[in-house]
Amino acid sequence: MEAMGEFFDVSTVAKRVRLFGLLEAPSWALLLTGSVLKRLPDPITWPVMVFGMLHGVIFLVYAVSLLMAWREFEWPGKTVLLGLLSSVVPFTSIWFERWAIRSGQLGELSQAPAPTVAPA
Repeated sequence: MEAMGEFFDVSTVAKRVRLFGLLEAPSWALLLTGSVLKRLPDPITWPVMVFGMLHGVIFLVYAVSLLMAWREFEWPGKTVLLGLLSSVVPFTSIWFERWAIRSGQLGELSQAPAPTVAPA
């Protein structure tokens, strides 16, 4: 399991795509929760404002990170379009991040660990 400090490491484009892709999903959950609370018979409006702002900031940083990854990793148009679409469809950014790592799209995050050699 990865240490928390490593999870929040934003030192490379790939790590920023991973972090903000993973943060995008809970920000969607908060925004949708705020939207439900706003529509109650006795509406509570502050959550949609607060969570909307939080989601908006994460969305923008994620989208910029995807565009930076497109440039750095020379992604084909399909990859960047899937990434940007994943920022709009709730909860799909996690799927995109996992797919990008497995398919070799995210630089150092996509590299398989070196096999260990058993001592003779």
